[in-house]
Amino acid sequence: MKNLEQHLSEYAGYHRDQRNILTHYFGIPLIVYAVLCLLSRPMFDVTLPVVGEAVLSPALFVWLIGNLFYLKLDLRLGAVMVVLTGALLWLAQPLAIQSTFVWLAASLGIFVGGWVLQFIGHYYEGKKPAFVDDLMGLVIGPLFVVTELGFELGLRGELQQKIEQNVGPVH
Repeated sequence: MKNLEQHLSEYAGYHRDQRNILTHYFGIPLIVYAVLCLLSRPMFDVTLPVVGEAVLSPALFVWLIGNLFYLKLDLRLGAVMVVLTGALLWLAQPLAIQSTFVWLAASLGIFVGGWVLQFIGHYYEGKKPAFVDDLMGLVIGPLFVVTELGFELGLRGELQQKIEQNVGPVH
């Protein structure tokens, strides 16, 4: 399995233009939110021994599996991803309980809007999206956005240096 630096370097190789990265700051969260909205149905009310009453959905399982992957790559970034994607999962619930038409139309609209932003960014970049060559790009994209925001805040400088050594600086 690739490590954090390898995954992020591979993904970053498709994202060196600041305009492309900027579109990803908005597009990727919209896509993640839309997927969680779409997967928040069906909902199952269950009673769990330790937790008590809970609502289970396919979105919860996708959230759990994705975040276990992020935590395995890096505990600090994984913890941030748990919180941020957890907030998106929580925000998906109000949309998921709407009528089927409202839920589906809004979720698909947000999904398409997020992808439009992605493709605008890749137009600036002059490169195809990373997932075209490796489907893992769909999983690494959200982590890349969080990491890039961290770099802009002056965090994880050693990781930023390693990635830039591998694929060059952002321009």
